[in-house]
Amino acid sequence: MFTISDSIFINAPIERCFLLATNIELASRTYGMRPIEGKLSGLFVADDRLVWAGWKFGFPQVHESYVTQYEPPSFFQDTMGRGRFKRYQHDHYFYEMNDHTVLNDKIRFTMPLGFVGRLVAQFVVVPYLSKRLRRRLALLKSVAENRKEWQKYLPEQQAR
Repeated sequence: MFTISDSIFINAPIERCFLLATNIELASRTYGMRPIEGKLSGLFVADDRLVWAGWKFGFPQVHESYVTQYEPPSFFQDTMGRGRFKRYQHDHYFYEMNDHTVLNDKIRFTMPLGFVGRLVAQFVVVPYLSKRLRRRLALLKSVAENRKEWQKYLPEQQAR
């Protein structure tokens, strides 16, 4: 099993950060895939099913995920139902610290194909997912800290 973890400090309330992280349109920007089945827009919540489609490494990809844990505003988890991984789980932790929010994401996955899958994971997938995760965290920070940006993704009454 491989684990990738990264954190970022965001100068915004925890509730806003949590809601932005559950926004499907914003998630689509960070993953470079678009929703095609299940919940297609807005904010996802507990037990939602999302199916994403896009191209990765020159191949069409479909990734189905379920929101398997949902504890606003401190934690949610999505777990792969079907896709290219043997197992894939993404934990999103939110903490308050000195009037800031700390967002810590942890991805755990295994690849099919035994030894070959482990090599592909180590030399291709881990670097790729690490870069994508860093990009996602930076985008969430940028949007959460900019009033004009976060208001595009969240209804006024849901985030302060």
